Parts: sequence; structure tokens; C-alpha cells
Amino acid sequence: PGYSETLPAHISTKVHLTKDLVLNTPIISAAMDTVTEHKMAQVMAQHGGFGVIHKNMSIKSQCYEVQKVKKYESGMILDPITLPPETPIYKALELMRKHSISGVPITKYDPSKKTSRLEGILTNRDLRFETKLDQPVSSIMTPREKLITAKEGVTLEQAKEILHKHRIEKLPVMDAQGVLKGLITIKDIEKAIAFPDATKDQHGRLFVGAAVGTGQEEQKRAEHLMRAEVDLLCVDTAHGFSKNVIDMLSFLKVKYPDTVLMVGNVATKEGALALAEAGADIIKVGMGPGSICTTRVVSGVGVPQVSAILECANALRKKNKSIVADGGIKHSGDLTKAVALGAQAIMVGNMLAGSDESPGEIVLYRGRTYKAYRGMGSLEAMKKGSKDRYRQENTFMSDKMVPEGVEGRVPYRGSASGILHQMIGGLKAGMGYIGAKNIIDFQKKANFIKVSSQSLSESHIHDVSITKEAPNYRLE
Repeated sequence: PGYSETLPAHISTKVHLTKDLVLNTPIISAAMDTVTEHKMAQVMAQHGGFGVIHKNMSIKSQCYEVQKVKKYESGMILDPITLPPETPIYKALELMRKHSISGVPITKYDPSKKTSRLEGILTNRDLRFETKLDQPVSSIMTPREKLITAKEGVTLEQAKEILHKHRIEKLPVMDAQGVLKGLITIKDIEKAIAFPDATKDQHGRLFVGAAVGTGQEEQKRAEHLMRAEVDLLCVDTAHGFSKNVIDMLSFLKVKYPDTVLMVGNVATKEGALALAEAGADIIKVGMGPGSICTTRVVSGVGVPQVSAILECANALRKKNKSIVADGGIKHSGDLTKAVALGAQAIMVGNMLAGSDESPGEIVLYRGRTYKAYRGMGSLEAMKKGSKDRYRQENTFMSDKMVPEGVEGRVPYRGSASGILHQMIGGLKAGMGYIGAKNIIDFQKKANFIKVSSQSLSESHIHDVSITKEAPNYRLE
């Protein structure tokens, strides 16, 4: 602790991962198949961090997960889902259910001009009591002549006034020729107001990353993800300081020079510098600290996480590159320590795996609720698609694989938003004890002491039985 004139409420946890990528919450959800799919990525971005969609799925499925995040919240939907006027109503209903949307602009494509002219809009209100589902949508849609629309260039504040004045929920945006240019919805405006710290792209859509591996097939995955408008590509492997990873990074840097590239994992200054020189914007640090990882025990290789972060941060200090500390986070205080050591953000798996938004299964054990959680180096995860992460892509028999992780369960923890609130609250408390108003100030002022195992025991609750658990502290 140090002298402080700072209250937690006045502290900023804003960090710059790159020049244009700013996080108000320096937390990223891990690219694990029991942690991050579209629901987790959505809530992470809304609260000022972001999520990395795992790659243990087909390329098409991963792109679909990315698109669901990009379409979840937009300043203006630039490429809204549309239908032609002759589409049967039942097909419109199927489409709306599939994408969880309440309205679809109806457009007519002009092949000579290669543009889509707005003809009307179909909403749940038009469909509410409709029983003749074989007729075309043009028979029940609200035609363009009766629509309230906006001209291209309308601001969100102007759109909000139009929506409020006419008591409508959707505002099509057109150019002078009647060509549909976008769609603004009241739900998107409400979300923008509710989550002012959200991480967004230049068009006001939620920011999302996606994991790729190495090799030609993963180059194809990256190409499809870029078409799906992913914001960040994460070359995700167990050993980032390797030829295949550097080759993949070099390929991506040349082909997609404007895309943010996060690469890992490394645990030494040599590995961090090699990735920085190859073009990585963000370097992921951590080999074996994860709660579900057995790499250090199985292979005998790894670096304690505090040492790894400190060494990599010192090596990259003059390179203008960011570090993400991946693994080993048990409590919010571990986030505080990771940032103080020089990391710009942390990547979390275990703490978020127990939330509502994670894709893991809910299980009941001895009267308590848990969610399934597994390492990407576990046998089942490797069989599903992550074996290349551990350089075992040529191993086809499961009994020949050498796992570097296990399957388990973590306590059910409710909404991820509650977890993030407690994590950031702990970070701000730590910064307040140091007397730091922002992350840069915090990293300059923080000092560490080495503690004994007895001190660690003293740090936790002792000589008492918990009768009511706190939302940010739990002992199994």
C-alpha cells in the first residue's frame, strides 16, 4: 500500500491495447469451448472488454458466432438481413426466429445497378394474427409509402428523436434513390445508453475476436472470419515461440495489415520479442498457469506466471506492444497483480466458465450447482478440434494423444456481468490502496514483496466458518 488521495469511484481502468483498441475493462474471455461463444462475447464487449470465439467448431459455425456478435448491437446495421417481396411468410418467420430479430426490411434487387431498393418492412406487428403463411410478404408488409425513413448521414441522436416522435422501433436509412443503406433500431440505441463503456468498432458494433491456428486450413479460416467482419484474430497455440506460429503471423500481417493480431502463448522475453518483431500487436503470456492446464506437469516445461509477465513486460516496454496475461486468475486481486506487473489486460477462463453466458453444461453435485469446464488440451477438446494447438494435428487415434489438460467443473456463478463488476471493483480497490488514478500511474507506483506460504494462508479467511458467501470470494 501507499499514500492515497484517490477513491475507487474516481479511478480509470482504461487501457490501450493498440492505438485504436481501447478497453474500459482490461479483461478478455478465453478462446475455450466451455467459455466463449457469442453470448459471452456479447456481454464482454458490452462491459468494456471483449471475447475471443474459440475454434473448436467448423469455419462456418465460428463465422456465424462472430456475425451474431456483430449484429447484436449496432449504431446502424450496415448490412441488415433483407428479403425480396415474393418470399413466403413462413420463410420470413423461419429467418426471424433463426436470427432472433423482430423485423426485416423488404427490398427489390436491381441487377443493372446492383442495388437493393427498399419496398417496405415486415415486423412482428404485421405477423401477429396472420394464418395464411403461404402468401408473399408483400401482401402484409408495411409499404415504403407509409414508412418513416431517414436520409443517409442521419446521426444517432437525430434517429433517436425520429423514433421517439413517431413511436416506432425501426428506422430504415435510404439514399436519394431509395436504396437501403442501413437500419437503426430503438433496441440498439437503448443498449448504447445502458452500456456506455462498451468496446465497439468504428461503425458502433460490438468488438469481437476469434481464434485461429496455424497452417493452410487455418489461413482459410482466417479468410472466412475476415469476411464475417471479425475485429481481431488470435493465433492461439500452446507454444507461440515456434516457426509455424511466426509463419502464420507473418502471413496474416501481410494479408490483413489493418487487423489487430493477438498471438501466443509465450513465457520468456525471447518468445515475446520474436512475436513482436514478426508483427504481433498483442502478445499473450502464460505457459501452464491455468487451473485446468497440466502442461508443466506433463511436459516439465513452463514459467511461473508472475515471472513470465514481468520478464515479457520488461522486454517489450520499448516496443510499443501490449501484453495479455493468460491464466492463473483465481480472485480479483490476481488481476490487480497482473496489471501491476506490466500486463495491459488479462485473459480469463475459469472465473467466467461458471457464468450463465458460457456454453458449458450445468451439473448438480452434492446439492450445489456447477458448470462443466475443460482445458483445450484435454482429450475431449483435442478430439473436437484443438489438437493442433498442442502440435498433435497428425495424431488421429485418441489413445495416442498426449493431453495437457483435464475436464472438470467450476461453481455456477450467475451472470458474467456480475463477475466482471466484482473483478473491476477489486482492481479499483487495489489501485486506490496504491494511490493510483489510472493504469499507467498504477504500474509506475506498484511495488511487490515476496511472501511465504504462511502469509498466503493469512491472506485468506481463517479461524472462522463461512455462513454467508461473498460474491467475490469462495472456497471449495
